[in-house]
Amino acid sequence: MTLTLMLRLIHIILGVFWAGVIFFLVLFLGPAVRRSGPGGGRVMAEINRARFFEVMPVVALVTILSGAWLLWLLSGGFEAAFMGTPWGISLSVGAVAAVVAFVIGVFVMRPATTRMLELGPMMAAASSDEERQAIGAELAPLRKRSRTASLWVAWLLLIVVATMAVARYV
Repeated sequence: MTLTLMLRLIHIILGVFWAGVIFFLVLFLGPAVRRSGPGGGRVMAEINRARFFEVMPVVALVTILSGAWLLWLLSGGFEAAFMGTPWGISLSVGAVAAVVAFVIGVFVMRPATTRMLELGPMMAAASSDEERQAIGAELAPLRKRSRTASLWVAWLLLIVVATMAVARYV
């Protein structure tokens, strides 16, 4: 019982943090940064200095691993008898959505954002219009990729939260 309690605490607290941060990022911080122009880049640089892009993948991974362990315990080792129930299916849908969100976050959103953060100071230091245009040409698709990926992650985490919230009652 102690193991299950600890896993539930870890899973729920980190899951709330992961989803909450992504929802805040997509709904408030991202739009504010975009509207702020160069000042927004400075805010993102400070967030990067706080190791945000290193911490969030760890938070997401620990959330997923603790959830998988909980599901394994609850289902008696992923027994088909449980996994085929509405409860098991709901938890499984949420788990798959979480894994897909993690993969998109780590392999699409994070690299695009990290590269944008590298290009920001280069843009500020550019000595010619040609240089600024070249950097801008690289930044535009990165911004779009990061924004699209963050929207996908947010929608997937909404599915995760919804399926986990109602799983026991379906």
